[in-house]
Amino acid sequence: MPGKIKMLFYLFLIPSILLAQKRHTISGTVFDDNNKETLIGASLYIEETKTAFNTNEYGFYSITLPEGEYTLTISYVGYASATERISLTQDVKKNLLLKGNTNQLDEVVVVDNKKRANIRKPEMSVNKLTIQEIKEMPVILGEVDIIKSILTLPGVTNAGEGQSGFNVRGGGADQNLIQLDEATIYNSSHLFGLFSVFNPDAIKDLKLYKGGIPARYGGRLSSILDIYQKEGNKNEFHMNGGVGLITSRILAEGPIVTDKGSFVVAGRGSYAHLFLKLMDNPNSAYFYDLNTKLSYSLNEKNNIYVSGYFGRDVFQLSDSFKNTYGNAILNLRWNHLFSDKLFTNLSLIYSDYYYGLRLDFIGLDWASGIKNFNLKYDFKHYLTNKFKLTYGFHGNYYEFNPGTVSPTNEESDINADQLDRKYAFESAIYLDAEHEITDRIALSYGLRFSTFLRLGLQTLNTYENDQPVVFNPTFSIYESADPNGVTYYKKNQTIAKFDNLEPRFAVSYTINEDQSVKASYNRMSQYLHLISNTQSPTPLDVWAPSDKWLRPQLLDQWALGYFRNFKNDAYSLESEIFFKKIKNRVDYIDGANLIANEAIEQVVLRGRARAYGLEVLFRKNTGRTTGWVSYTLSKTEQQVPGRTPQETGINNGRWYKTGFDKTHNLAVVGNYKLNEKWRFGANLIFQTGQPVTFPNGQYVYEGITVPSYTNRNEENLPAYHRLDVSATLTPRKNKGRKWQSEWVFGIYNIYNRQNAASITFRQNDETAANEAVRLTIFGFVPSATYNIKF
Repeated sequence: MPGKIKMLFYLFLIPSILLAQKRHTISGTVFDDNNKETLIGASLYIEETKTAFNTNEYGFYSITLPEGEYTLTISYVGYASATERISLTQDVKKNLLLKGNTNQLDEVVVVDNKKRANIRKPEMSVNKLTIQEIKEMPVILGEVDIIKSILTLPGVTNAGEGQSGFNVRGGGADQNLIQLDEATIYNSSHLFGLFSVFNPDAIKDLKLYKGGIPARYGGRLSSILDIYQKEGNKNEFHMNGGVGLITSRILAEGPIVTDKGSFVVAGRGSYAHLFLKLMDNPNSAYFYDLNTKLSYSLNEKNNIYVSGYFGRDVFQLSDSFKNTYGNAILNLRWNHLFSDKLFTNLSLIYSDYYYGLRLDFIGLDWASGIKNFNLKYDFKHYLTNKFKLTYGFHGNYYEFNPGTVSPTNEESDINADQLDRKYAFESAIYLDAEHEITDRIALSYGLRFSTFLRLGLQTLNTYENDQPVVFNPTFSIYESADPNGVTYYKKNQTIAKFDNLEPRFAVSYTINEDQSVKASYNRMSQYLHLISNTQSPTPLDVWAPSDKWLRPQLLDQWALGYFRNFKNDAYSLESEIFFKKIKNRVDYIDGANLIANEAIEQVVLRGRARAYGLEVLFRKNTGRTTGWVSYTLSKTEQQVPGRTPQETGINNGRWYKTGFDKTHNLAVVGNYKLNEKWRFGANLIFQTGQPVTFPNGQYVYEGITVPSYTNRNEENLPAYHRLDVSATLTPRKNKGRKWQSEWVFGIYNIYNRQNAASITFRQNDETAANEAVRLTIFGFVPSATYNIKF
């Protein structure tokens, strides 16, 4: 009898256990309530389980919980948080809406949930700025600039004022992958670095990865700057724009089909050259760009997006010189939900960078560039709340044009010529896992396997001992070797092949709800090289693929960090130390000629680089005054040792500072909201001066004065610093009106610091004494911009 009772007990108990363990999934997309834009990285917090989740790059989320009643809080910076009571008795599809928040007090809740998620996640070495934060920063000539804004973050610098590109943790500007809607941008600057190519009105979200980079990203060593464009208002037609001192912009957005499809079109251009024409000045310099995006929801499981960008810069000196360059991209994406736990995205992407130079005084037309066609298929699998997988494959086909030469007219003495085009194919498969081991320990780990094929059609030189660069022991210098033959490669024949395993790992240990310690490691491979011997990229620089002489660059990076939130997340602290080493870093022999060089291997040497440092970011997140202080203490060095004991290498084989080494980098950013009418902003920037090589003497040889120099990059330019301020006036009559407007007044470099962009040396014509001449680009620069929205 007791045995039968025990059996009956188990028969009743087992179904009860199974019922208690029955789980259901709630999934959907988080939207802006006003315009139905998806919200990337929105925070979802389950009160009963004390767990936090985030939406993906398309606003999608998926949460699996035991059957029961739950309180779900949804929040996003700049929006009022919302709370939903969820009864989970079956799988639920639920889209969520957030309203834009104008009440400063509500922002405390928004930041609270967001920061709590960041403390627990193993993600580190990642910075995100909202578009509103970027727009409140004082900027040169009043033009809001995404690239300039990230220079206020720890670990990010550039080569100097008015320079293009940026450097992350001691890496070169070519080691940053810049993506706009997943398409590669090869040159991120307008007017040689004065402005960035990104129209802030058209941008929705941006994220900068400096380390701990997920396996879905590859192709560059130092950083990933991931930028997404707006999708457009799905409810109503709106326009906004602005008029500045030298640029203007306009954006139009609206529904294609209400609640299902939308479009956005944005244009921007400069017009300073028009004033030159009024003064009968034949020179001109201007830029223009166009952003566009279409999105359409076919049904609950399928969405399609078409996005594009086209930009051009034109620099002209009279009728004798004209320089034209710019980017163009086109992207078609398809989002598909196989289930409430499996989200996929298929992308077909075209990217193009063009550089053109016309010299009428010699009758020369020059064109170069790079094109790539990219296929990506990415999967996000929400297996459980504690275990998620991201996997997929990417394929990139490249076409490099190092130079097309043609005569401008029939009278020209220039002969048409085409430098050998280069072709390559890069592919990768990857797997990423997000794994919450316990309430305190979370892991992110993955593996990327990348392959690179350098393809024909091309004729390549061969050299004795396979050495295109030889060492001259008499003068202790490197020289270009003479080829001893050529090898012809047919179309699509493999010239060189490389493959690399790239492991990624990150771990976080949560001390309590406000503190955590994190560590990460990642290996990256870069198969493309920017052929340039300047400190920052120029439009004339040429991209080249890896081959038997240009080997792929390989990076290993380690980081350790401490993260903490204070006073209910009103303040936050992020501190990290990092160390990175790079193999096969390219450097050039003295006197290298890089322009129109069909045998670039004759001037290239392989070396290695290393960087290490400390980064600190302290933020104030709430209240009338918000902002941050970032500080970086770092060292970046490069070494090119001799290949044999007889060779000296570069700088006698010793480590030397790279051209973008900045020992100290401090940025203080503050914003103050006085009232509904006035807002104020300020930036204080201080950096160690750029490394340079100065002459330390001179000698006369056969009547010619020849300078002698210090070791490479042994000296520094004077320290760089400046203070910028801005004031934004929003008329009170805006309230209740469809036509909204504001004035933004700014002063760049308010105390007129004459920062040195370079220092050159010359002989004074009157005294015959040697003297140093400082070149300064910007001093005190006021600006005013009028913005409208309707």
